[in-house]
Amino acid sequence: MKKILMLTMMGLLFAATSAVWAEGAAVTRAADGSVWFFGLTVLGAGLAIGMGTIGTGVGMGSTVGKALEAMARQPEMVGTIQTNMIIGLAFIESLCIYALAVAMILIFANPFKGLFIVG
Repeated sequence: MKKILMLTMMGLLFAATSAVWAEGAAVTRAADGSVWFFGLTVLGAGLAIGMGTIGTGVGMGSTVGKALEAMARQPEMVGTIQTNMIIGLAFIESLCIYALAVAMILIFANPFKGLFIVG
């Protein structure tokens, strides 16, 4: 539970600092109405990374907990269970990395910028 709370706070901190950064960068473009676009884009990126870390944190905790229960019940299968657990954790972690990639694309290389901002 502490890990989920910590990851949630990190996601919110990322969203808040990114929003301040985007607001400062977009002040010069206020005449175009792009302040809302950049602010909401950064908010969306922060929510993407926050939700991604919450989901993967819960998934990893559940996976490791069930694997430890299985290892305790069948000590002779520890090697197989541990190998399968590590492969599963790699797949779960890749989802968090995808969320990070989406957040970075939204912040630094937004494909929708041309639709809302002229210039």
